[in-house]
Amino acid sequence: MEGMDVLEEMGELTRRGQAFAVATVVWRQPPSSSQPGARAIITAEGDLRGWIGGACAEPVVIREAQRVIKEGTARLLLLGTPEQFGAVFGSVPDGITAIPISCQSEGALEVYIEPVLPVPHLVVVGGSPMARTLASLAGALGWRADLVRGPDFDAAGADERSMIVVATQGHDDEEVLKRAVAVRPVYLGLVGSRRRGATVLGYLADRGVPKDELDRVRVPAGLDLGKTTHREIAVAILAELVQLRASGALRPRVPAGKARPAGHTASGPDRPAQATGPERPAQATGPERPAQAVDPVCGMTVAAETASAPLRHDGVDYYFCCAGCRQAFEKDPDAYPKRETRC
Repeated sequence: MEGMDVLEEMGELTRRGQAFAVATVVWRQPPSSSQPGARAIITAEGDLRGWIGGACAEPVVIREAQRVIKEGTARLLLLGTPEQFGAVFGSVPDGITAIPISCQSEGALEVYIEPVLPVPHLVVVGGSPMARTLASLAGALGWRADLVRGPDFDAAGADERSMIVVATQGHDDEEVLKRAVAVRPVYLGLVGSRRRGATVLGYLADRGVPKDELDRVRVPAGLDLGKTTHREIAVAILAELVQLRASGALRPRVPAGKARPAGHTASGPDRPAQATGPERPAQATGPERPAQAVDPVCGMTVAAETASAPLRHDGVDYYFCCAGCRQAFEKDPDAYPKRETRC
């Protein structure tokens, strides 16, 4: 995959709302097999599509790309030995991450990795002026904002990464909220008073909706700004969503059986803390990637598999980036510091 193929794949992942990173080679030192401008896509699951270099660079780029996706911050990498960089740059500039790798080619790379994260998706259910204002404000932020009437709302219009605000204001609130709960969105808020919210949630609890799902509904939705107008309520709701996203609270749920992140609460004056606990949903993944190991000679991260020239020494399995590192280790294992072999 290269050129337009990479761009088309980026567009497809973006349309599907999947997070990924783009790695671009901006400098090379021969005889590295890559070239400036070479580009690859790395998914959150660690699948690499495209070309940025050979077996020495690929595991490091995948690992760093996954970190970039998680942190949401771009990173510039220098891959090679400090001596190679010193000969070209004099020293490693501030803000650049230098990662020594040891390859038989003796090449080096500079790779820029940037995250491409899904656009936030907000579904506003209702037809009031407040609902229209909220959808409009979210659109002004560059979010994908859908405004739907209560009778038209169904699970197909949202997913686990969506934020849903139910603003039906007494028009079949219970049924709409029941359908919204089933989506298991990262955020679910109900516009209304605490008394009205307690009535709606109690009705759903009596009809078998799980308590842990109902506990995640924020009632009333939005920051507590005191007595406000309808338009100001829209601002308060959007402000809460921005605040929760910035804090990292609006993350999808973890698969069942795995540890879940701590819940996030936000409360204002006279407002009880409400459990939000947005959690990571089970996600479809591709074939499981092999475990990773650290080359004891050069410190490079490699796949812990047969292709990485494994060698057992003193009851420990070691893996190597290339035959040269393996030969050096075989010649004098005690010359290299003991490292954690798995990572």
